[in-house]
Amino acid sequence: MILLQSHSRFLLQTLLNRVQNVLLTSYFELAVLLSIPNRCPSLEKSVELDYHWVEFDDVRYHVQVSMKNPHILLLSVSLPTPPRETFFLGGLPFGAIEAIKSAYGVIVQILDPPRDGFNLTLKLNLSKLSPDEEYRHALLVKVASVREVVLGAPLRVILKYLASRTIAPDIDRLVALVHRPNESFFLLPQAEKVTAVFPMRFKDSIDTVLATSFLQEFVESRRTAGLHNAPPCLWSHSPPLELKGATDDALSANAGFVTFVIFPRHVEGKKLDRTVWNLSTFHAYVNYHVKCSEGFMHTRMRRRVESLIQALNRAKPDQEKTKKAAHTRSFKRLSLKESRTNSNS
Repeated sequence: MILLQSHSRFLLQTLLNRVQNVLLTSYFELAVLLSIPNRCPSLEKSVELDYHWVEFDDVRYHVQVSMKNPHILLLSVSLPTPPRETFFLGGLPFGAIEAIKSAYGVIVQILDPPRDGFNLTLKLNLSKLSPDEEYRHALLVKVASVREVVLGAPLRVILKYLASRTIAPDIDRLVALVHRPNESFFLLPQAEKVTAVFPMRFKDSIDTVLATSFLQEFVESRRTAGLHNAPPCLWSHSPPLELKGATDDALSANAGFVTFVIFPRHVEGKKLDRTVWNLSTFHAYVNYHVKCSEGFMHTRMRRRVESLIQALNRAKPDQEKTKKAAHTRSFKRLSLKESRTNSNS
């Protein structure tokens, strides 16, 4: 099984390249100032970076850097469209603002309002990054994981209370969290455990069949000896009792429902980040493996068809050789002596 990475690889590479460019520019300007007194290099006002891209579950990014302020980077993020049962505050999940401030500190400023068409715009001051290369790289990886920080904020709050065996104050009995466009999964917080329920929906009928088979095997694999410490996992065609009171739209799932039970031991220490990410991207994880399975079967089918065609080609008679043999019959020329002998016999 392949687990998705929490950070955006393209965003991380963009940040690393930008930091390196800023450092080289600073060295160049310092060298110019030392060699030519009272003269500063002029920088033209133009856009150096302007990237747009989309990642899975319809999370969109926009990165922009101008030459006027080369150490300032603007990062805008657009989140999946939330369904009606979820709660957004100012266009963001609850707890997202606090999570951003806690994760990034002084190098990030939240712009209000964000850029048009985006839920969040962050202003990164690259000049405030630590000179320590290892710490700087770890912080840039965290910035590239802004999706996890923002979308996973409500889940992180609930699981932190679970670690202390308490329930977050002023929280509903059933909490809906967005993870895909117009789709959500549900949490049932309790002091000793948190139950997570995922309605599994797929548009393609083949994907639905493959996902149903995959999820059944996924639940069965939990019973192996090496996974006895993993969260208990259940799958059912009908909605579980934990979803009592949810809307009819939220209970429609053509591939069934998957339930995980999270205990305090699953969110202790560094396990918290991994649990938050794995739950937030569970549907994408299943969808990824369904597409891989479909591609593998298509490859096997093509190879099988190619082998059958080769077998049929080998079984066909060679028409050119047969025609050539029919037109090139040879006759033995008998000598006069052999002709008399044959006639006498």
